[in-house]
Amino acid sequence: MSHLLTDMLNLFPKLLCYIKTSPRIIRTSCSQRVLPVLTLFTKDPCPLCEEAKEMLEPYKHRFVLQEVDITLPENSVWYDRYKYDIPVFHLNGQFLMMHQDKTARSSPETPIKPLLRQMGNAL
Repeated sequence: MSHLLTDMLNLFPKLLCYIKTSPRIIRTSCSQRVLPVLTLFTKDPCPLCEEAKEMLEPYKHRFVLQEVDITLPENSVWYDRYKYDIPVFHLNGQFLMMHQDKTARSSPETPIKPLLRQMGNAL
């Protein structure tokens, strides 16, 4: 597994903790929390996507995982956008991260602070 993907996936517990404690999470009239939607853009085969899903497994009760197969004809827009970048994640419909953060090479704060900023913008 790539070092960046490992770092990215190691941040998911922090991401999920942030989601769980965010006051901006919408609640229903029954006081039940609406789970955030984490979208994984993938294709077959995608070993990095499979590794990401395995690492997310312990936290699956904290979000709804939606997978989008970018190779399907109805997803051609996503294929054009992400064909070289999967796995790509969106949180509640907003871009969150991809397998390769282009700022990672030059920023000592990467990936934690940019990830938290992205989460804050998405929630």
